[in-house]
Amino acid sequence: MLQGPGLFIVLLGVLITVHELGHFLVAKACGVKVIRFSIGFGPKLFGFTKGETEYQVALLPLGGYVKMAGDSPHEELSPEDAQRGFLNAAPWKRALIVVAGPVFNLVFPVLIYFFVFFGPHETISTRVGYVDPAMPAAAAGIRAGDRIVAVDGEKVRTFEEMREAFVGRFERSIPITIERDGKQQIVNLTPERLVESSPVDSVERGLIGVAPTNRPAMLGVPAGSPAAEAGLKTFDRILSINGVAIPDEAALHEQLAKMEGPLELTIQRLEPVTAGVVSGHSPTVKTVTVQKQPDAEGFAALGAEPSDTYVGIVFPGSAAEKAGLRVGDRLVSLNDQRLNSFNVLSGKLSTLKDQTFKLSWLSADGRERTEVVAQASRTSKDEMGQESSRLELGLRPWMPSSAELLPPDKVTVTLGVGEALREAATVVPKIVGQMVKVIGGLVTGQVSHKTLGGPVMMYQLASKSVDQGLDYFLNLMAIISINLGVMNLLPIPILDGFHLLAAFWEGIRRRPIPVRVREVANVVGLVLLMALMGMALINDITR
Repeated sequence: MLQGPGLFIVLLGVLITVHELGHFLVAKACGVKVIRFSIGFGPKLFGFTKGETEYQVALLPLGGYVKMAGDSPHEELSPEDAQRGFLNAAPWKRALIVVAGPVFNLVFPVLIYFFVFFGPHETISTRVGYVDPAMPAAAAGIRAGDRIVAVDGEKVRTFEEMREAFVGRFERSIPITIERDGKQQIVNLTPERLVESSPVDSVERGLIGVAPTNRPAMLGVPAGSPAAEAGLKTFDRILSINGVAIPDEAALHEQLAKMEGPLELTIQRLEPVTAGVVSGHSPTVKTVTVQKQPDAEGFAALGAEPSDTYVGIVFPGSAAEKAGLRVGDRLVSLNDQRLNSFNVLSGKLSTLKDQTFKLSWLSADGRERTEVVAQASRTSKDEMGQESSRLELGLRPWMPSSAELLPPDKVTVTLGVGEALREAATVVPKIVGQMVKVIGGLVTGQVSHKTLGGPVMMYQLASKSVDQGLDYFLNLMAIISINLGVMNLLPIPILDGFHLLAAFWEGIRRRPIPVRVREVANVVGLVLLMALMGMALINDITR
């Protein structure tokens, strides 16, 4: 199997060859003489000549090039070749030849995504693993184990399709078809509005409060509650009750409904551990006996509550820490509106932006506090070292590790030729739009130049596909191909976009751009590109 260097060479080689193939085919179609079509750069390894064109494979496999007659102003040509030279071709022909390279880079991803989408794929199903108790799904009676079949009459097969079905659907009654115990029924709910923002885009979608993963039974323990008096603590995870395993919250509700009398709980607790200047948590297993509370279900039967509103993480230096919030505190309200889960908090914060608001919470000792706070900008790095900034309050719920979560239910979805092609043709324009917004953001300063990546970043991403698989590599190839296509259309000297602009100029003004102006523009363009590449390389080294 190819490793990092091989995948990197294949990635660049294929994409640049596709680009040059566009120039080559259209130049041939327009009658412009093509002297050489080369896969790779440098010394020739082998090749052949067919007609008037030499086809070769060169030593350095990092792309390729097309040599056309008369593509340089100072090139000396025979009268016959001069008539078929690139710069002597009609402006509309030059425009087609120039734009063909970027267009091939933009069309090629459609083919890539077609092969990614075509055929059977295993993905996360619409089976509900967790229902947020404060959200519309819970109010409508949806519970763990239900399978969502349709949203507003639109059939959904995967969890991602279900999420996409709620784009633009919020703050109005939506019929949801669910399947429970083999029977279908329709429930009506009103999704809450959620704004998902990135440096280049914002999407408004409905939020109903379901997740595909089955969450373990994690306790929230208020001060002075029966659970606290029995010795339980917030974020204790229930492993078993009276010897019966409790893998998730659904099992907790099911088993407690069958049990009476004192309950022997086996719980897992994360105890703080300090080693020198390093601190962390170590899991320990304990047994606690709790009296079952009369006329109560689920967590309430243990004298406790879900941990949905308890603070698990507070980022140092964040607005939350400065306000006095600490791990284990319980959120109460935002602007006097009750908070029943972190999802509710996230939804409200997404609409508040940097506005101030009143936040109330219960500290671990049971005292209620209220402060006026506002979100602040927080910079973070992803796994590739790219920095991004966004407004945050600076706290998170306590989330179990991936090892503690039961795997979500999977479903195999098979896309035929037509559906796969339709999906591919839909996703590529979306990515093109995002690329254009990123470039615009770099120019206006809304997107940090630190997000730029160069050859080192591309090599790292290509190497990552060794572990991530073929679909990851093909997706990476498609995105970089789109990036090449969009960038080459920019009207920067020495890029295709400038040659396209020159062809339009000549078509309108009836005379070419002066040779001296072209030469100066090419030098300026080269300096700009070198500066851009240098910036990207510095970012790579910094990462």
